[in-house]
Amino acid sequence: TDALKLNSIEQEDGEGLKVPTLEVYKDEGGSAVSFSTYNASGKSEVSRNPGSSANLAERNGTNHKAKEDNQQSQQEGIVFTSGGKAFEICMSCLFGSWQEEFKQATVEHDQNARSLSRKEIDLKIQEMKDQVIRAKAYLNFAPPNSNSHLVKELKVRIKELERAMGDSTKVSELSRRALQRMRAMEASLLKASHVYPECSAMAKKLRAMMYNAEEQVRTQKNQASFLVQLAGRTTPKGLHCLSMRLTNSFFALQPEEREFPGQHKLHDPDLYHFAIFSDNVLACAAVVDSIISTAMNALLGNYLELDPGVTYLEYFLEPKKVVIHILTDSLNLPAITMWFLLNPLRRATIQVQSINSFDWMSIKYGGKMQWQSSSDPRYASPLNHLRFYLPEIFPALKKIVLLDHDVIVQRDLSGLWSVDMKDKVNGAVETCREDEPSFRRMNMLINFSEPMVARRFDVKACSWAFGMNVFDLQKWRRRNLTEVYHNYLQLGSKRPLWKAGSLPIGWVTFYNQTVGLDRRWHVLGLGHHADVKQRDIEQAAVIHYDGVMKPWLDIGLEKYKQYWRKHVKYDHPYLQQCNIHD
Repeated sequence: TDALKLNSIEQEDGEGLKVPTLEVYKDEGGSAVSFSTYNASGKSEVSRNPGSSANLAERNGTNHKAKEDNQQSQQEGIVFTSGGKAFEICMSCLFGSWQEEFKQATVEHDQNARSLSRKEIDLKIQEMKDQVIRAKAYLNFAPPNSNSHLVKELKVRIKELERAMGDSTKVSELSRRALQRMRAMEASLLKASHVYPECSAMAKKLRAMMYNAEEQVRTQKNQASFLVQLAGRTTPKGLHCLSMRLTNSFFALQPEEREFPGQHKLHDPDLYHFAIFSDNVLACAAVVDSIISTAMNALLGNYLELDPGVTYLEYFLEPKKVVIHILTDSLNLPAITMWFLLNPLRRATIQVQSINSFDWMSIKYGGKMQWQSSSDPRYASPLNHLRFYLPEIFPALKKIVLLDHDVIVQRDLSGLWSVDMKDKVNGAVETCREDEPSFRRMNMLINFSEPMVARRFDVKACSWAFGMNVFDLQKWRRRNLTEVYHNYLQLGSKRPLWKAGSLPIGWVTFYNQTVGLDRRWHVLGLGHHADVKQRDIEQAAVIHYDGVMKPWLDIGLEKYKQYWRKHVKYDHPYLQQCNIHD
């Protein structure tokens, strides 16, 4: 094998370069069989030994093949000779099979040895950790401020062992010195066992240490949960930078330059209307891009068959029939407007409104508009409750699809306008299946210990989700469900009937007014659950990053960010200037 490797290397130019003879066989007369290689001029040089047997080729039965084998050996670059008469053998034929077997056996042996070694090292590291725990327990037996020789020795051993093993469990990171320090620690522990021989005292001390460790773990979990919630409420620096740059550019425009085209379509009930409530310009950009991209794909024939034998080819969501209504606050209105002025939609129509421009809301409802009080601004924001005023915001429309700003549209949604609502107002995906990440029971968010709640609602009723809903605005107006919402909002402000947020009060407002949609319309859990099935995500018409782990945050689940990132224009100059990267 070594000869093959050596002779396969390209030879350097030089006449004096020769290869030492490799002796592999001797016959009875002491003659040697040797290998020869090509010299610098390209000719084969054969190493000969005096006194070699002349009929060695005849004895081996290979003399009649010398000429044929010579041609083949020139390609290999190796000649097998004996006593001046060359007979050449193809080395790959001679050694190839057993070389492959040898290599395979060697690799398998190395893998088994490496696996065994790693397993042993893991056990050693666990033993080291146990030694450290025992040493700390013995230190607790010592009197306070004790400076005895044993105490000093145990402290030194603990530091040495912790430094040696670190936090790694890899084989390459456990040195021989670590094993030596392990033996030294064992000797120190043996000394300590003679000084503190009572096993019952040691057991009590270990139980106390375990209790303290559990308390520390519980505290760390609470702190981690608080920090995650805090990160979910805050605005990333890059997103704040983007809003500021867009706002600055907006106010540099003339008033006539701030208008969107196609405003005559805003009140056409025969078009496909989407409503999005958001104060996040990047989230709006992503969800709107997903709507338009899906519409373009549907126009090319990529549509979803949600029910067996029923397709929605005749309801293609053509971009020219799409109208998107974005509702935000006055602070974010300039930034969101400027983004869509810089990035106009392909043939679709868009409208950006501020809730501060709805003068009719304060005139019509006045003191009834009491938003829920919560430490989380997501729940206390008026944008979170503006969905209950859809019939008043869009008085000329018959149906509308409500999308949260943390969703991505993957399939054609035109089929929602043809869904049989069964005389209901709200069409939503239900969340009452226990085997799904989005599972919720009514009593999770609603206080059924209140007699009024227990009388009016069934605790076993199926819950549903906001995020992708289709509303029949005509039936909503006839049944005056906005007034029902106000009544429950006032009841909830007097006593704790349900948790903060729009979902529980939505459950009671649309109680017996909701029809369940096919679960493939809307898949939830991408913002809080790491085990959403890949098949469900790929088949979903809308995927929802519900929860605090939003895709635009660092705490977002990385495995799901790819679906959101492909709808963000990371090459846009404003995003690059604000250091927003994928």
